[in-house]
Amino acid sequence: MTRLFTVPLAGAFALLLAAAGCGGSSTHDSTGDASVTIRIPDPGNEGLLALGKKDGSLAKALAVVHAKVAWTGSSGPFAPAAQELGADKLDVAQGSITSAIAALAQHPGFKLFAQIAPNKTGEGILVRKGSPIASVRDLAGRKVAVNKGGTAEYLLLKALASAGVPAGRVTRVYLNPAQTAPVFNSGQVDAWAVWSTYSIPEIASTGARFVATGGQIGSQNYSVWAVRNGFADAHPAVVQAFSRYLHDAGVRQAQNPASYVNVFTDAGPQAVSGTARRLTIQDLAQTAAPDGIRPSNVTDFDAVARFFAEQKITPTAVNVRPYVLSLTGSGS
Repeated sequence: MTRLFTVPLAGAFALLLAAAGCGGSSTHDSTGDASVTIRIPDPGNEGLLALGKKDGSLAKALAVVHAKVAWTGSSGPFAPAAQELGADKLDVAQGSITSAIAALAQHPGFKLFAQIAPNKTGEGILVRKGSPIASVRDLAGRKVAVNKGGTAEYLLLKALASAGVPAGRVTRVYLNPAQTAPVFNSGQVDAWAVWSTYSIPEIASTGARFVATGGQIGSQNYSVWAVRNGFADAHPAVVQAFSRYLHDAGVRQAQNPASYVNVFTDAGPQAVSGTARRLTIQDLAQTAAPDGIRPSNVTDFDAVARFFAEQKITPTAVNVRPYVLSLTGSGS
């Protein structure tokens, strides 16, 4: 069932009724602009936004609210994207709730408007083929690569807590995820806390394996979509339309994931083939569609924030609630 979103911003209710076509009136943004540009990181060669870019479906959905897309930069870690949101260089971006909490502790220039359920199989603690590490307990006395204050550090600390291993027994090696593979494969670290963007290529090309997955350690690492504060305030109808598109496209992606792989090219460094393609399709099939943020999700966000504070990742537990656009759904 398609889910409609409402954005609880001042004056948004009447606007969203117009966006839905009530009363036969045409849709306009709250500013009255004839055209609003929403800046989104370029999605590359994979995923629902890649196909939406190629087939024009995203442009069509946004045109209903007199908006158009400007593809800016490329998708990547959320930490730099959060800074770009705060600096008015980007309007929306996707990341993890863990990275969002770390960013909110420093640069609260955005709000969260959609969530994707935690990936239970594509992220976790990766070890090399033939590694003697057979369980999380075996990480004691070892070095594990993580990105600081984000998904990887959360996954490692969550795994250690679930296994009763004191965090101080493991050495965290802070690395940029895009630069970690050579360090991991050369044996300079014993394991890598990682998500599907990087785990799939490693598993496919080297035979690496998870010693623990997100599902096995009880991860609450939602993926989230964030919107720049100023954009959310000025253009709620565009946030509405973009949210609906993400949800509907996410449903289609889960039903036919192969269509969302190698969207623009099946050759070159951006393309995947063989085992990597099979694992990517499998991962997309298991990825939940983006949806509104409900009270139960916020409760989980709070749990992650408390965990980060307990683990000294943030000085105190970040109160996520003021930074959530409580997008509630009504079926149609």
